[in-house]
Amino acid sequence: GADQAALFKEQIYYTVEEHFRKQSKLRSVGVKVLTLFFIDRVGNYTVDAAPTQANDDGLYPGIIRKIFDEAFESLKHKYPHFAHRKAEEVRSAYFAQKTRRGGTSESIDSTNGQSTEDRSAYLLIMKDKEKLFSFEEPVFFIFSHSALREGWDNPNVCQICTFNQTVSEMKKRQEVGRGMRLLVNQD
Repeated sequence: GADQAALFKEQIYYTVEEHFRKQSKLRSVGVKVLTLFFIDRVGNYTVDAAPTQANDDGLYPGIIRKIFDEAFESLKHKYPHFAHRKAEEVRSAYFAQKTRRGGTSESIDSTNGQSTEDRSAYLLIMKDKEKLFSFEEPVFFIFSHSALREGWDNPNVCQICTFNQTVSEMKKRQEVGRGMRLLVNQD
């Protein structure tokens, strides 16, 4: 009977504050810190309209993004490099996509195959991931469901926050393997 929303809130606030601390330490050597969130359901991040109905876990659509935005806005004032930023500038999300007939694509939740609103930043996260190293690029926080496990990594992912539960040691190793490598600086 755990309060899932309260757990998400604690995880997100801790992760955002820890990100700020790490970035404060590493900025002087030209390293941009990235944080990767593996979410449990795409619907817990995306919002199609005003949330009116909770899902099976009692959570409202977009709860993770809402809590992240609140955490970022409440903590950023202690860190000068983030004080002028808005939450929506510093976060981006990438989810698996399915291409339909006619060439349209939509984001899907790989656990249940249901489509979601496309909020991906595919080109930045998947194709121009070196651009993420630059301080000119405002994205510091990346949200994904399952699309960034195998075949994607970024050495400047200094922390990973997972909301999904798994008993698979291999899956956890793959998630941790998306970052936690030798850092790359601006040069």
